[in-house]
Amino acid sequence: MASGWWEPVRDYCERTGPELFAEPLNAASNAAFVVAAILLLRRGRAPDLVADAFAWLIGAIGIGSALFHTLAVQWAMLADVIPIALFIHAYFFLALRRFLGVSALPALAGTLAFAVAAALFEPALAGLAGRPLGPLSNGSIGYAPAALALFGVGAASLRAGNRAGHRDGAALIGLGVLFLVSLTARTLDPALCPLLPIGTHWLWHLLNAGVLYGLVRAARRAGPAP
Repeated sequence: MASGWWEPVRDYCERTGPELFAEPLNAASNAAFVVAAILLLRRGRAPDLVADAFAWLIGAIGIGSALFHTLAVQWAMLADVIPIALFIHAYFFLALRRFLGVSALPALAGTLAFAVAAALFEPALAGLAGRPLGPLSNGSIGYAPAALALFGVGAASLRAGNRAGHRDGAALIGLGVLFLVSLTARTLDPALCPLLPIGTHWLWHLLNAGVLYGLVRAARRAGPAP
């Protein structure tokens, strides 16, 4: 079992060997998450403990990803993906509450339904396509439910017909577009490797840090749910 946890992971273009710093750009670009967290935690604004908790979670995403892109072993991959999954599902709940005004219990039920749908999304598409889609997308297909949720909540906010709804909806849809650009960088990493030996995964980190920063800023601006 221990050997399994320490099994090497060689999934990225930039990594050409087992060395600790074999992915310098992929590792260093995680500083963007830490910077985003620090900016969100700066004093001088009305206290919002929920938004602050999300800022700390962004910092944890950066640390976990940095561990993965230096150690490049199975357990470090969990340190990478678990904080990301926590952010996606917790933010979905927060978005229902703050942007759409859904009360706590229905928002929790909606989040659980989203989690189930997200888990079934890739297998269902693979069944329809008759082949696994993970390798074709370099694993980025797993983030498609998060992108769809961003656009869905954004569109619902726009339909609210008030100034705050239009502001929040436009922000979420804009961040959704940026998220798609970041996913493109993640997806193209192996395909562009022969032309670009440093790969493009580091660009996914930089852009995604901007997305997460924008999401927390938008939630803070919307204010606590009634």
